[in-house]
Amino acid sequence: MTLIDYLLNAVLIGLVALQIRGHKVTVVRLLVPVVLTIWGASQFLRSVPTAGSDVALEACLLLAGCCFGALAGLATGIHRDGDGAIAKAGGVAALLWVIGIGARVGFSLWVTHGGQAIVSGFSASVHVTTGAAWVAGFILMAMAEVVSRTGVLYLKTVRSGAVVPRGGLVGRSALA
Repeated sequence: MTLIDYLLNAVLIGLVALQIRGHKVTVVRLLVPVVLTIWGASQFLRSVPTAGSDVALEACLLLAGCCFGALAGLATGIHRDGDGAIAKAGGVAALLWVIGIGARVGFSLWVTHGGQAIVSGFSASVHVTTGAAWVAGFILMAMAEVVSRTGVLYLKTVRSGAVVPRGGLVGRSALA
């Protein structure tokens, strides 16, 4: 992993602290993590390998990301605040977020510090044709985690009867 990889993961984990603090749900606050994740993915994802079992691996990791994100969204409380809503992540949501990020970082560290032979052997046995399939799968996992969490938060907010204003990033704290 490069310094940039570590910094990106640190920023993602830092987002957990902001989510625990709570914030007003706005279109901008919902979309910024999605846009940043897509931008980050565009910096690393060069191709999505499709030979052998590559697509199956990528689909499994994408599905894992959807599960982590959706569960984190379900574990995030949405509370009405006038016409709007406040989203506040609890311990379970934070734990799921950290596990998702930690799994990707841990796997990368393990592969680069001695686990490559095991991953190569496993990949060969299940017909994963290239290491790029793992890279693509983990990037898709991260994107799916953010998008599914955002989708669940949006649906929970709308179902609460709250209005989701366009809004911005700077606003009133939910620590009231």
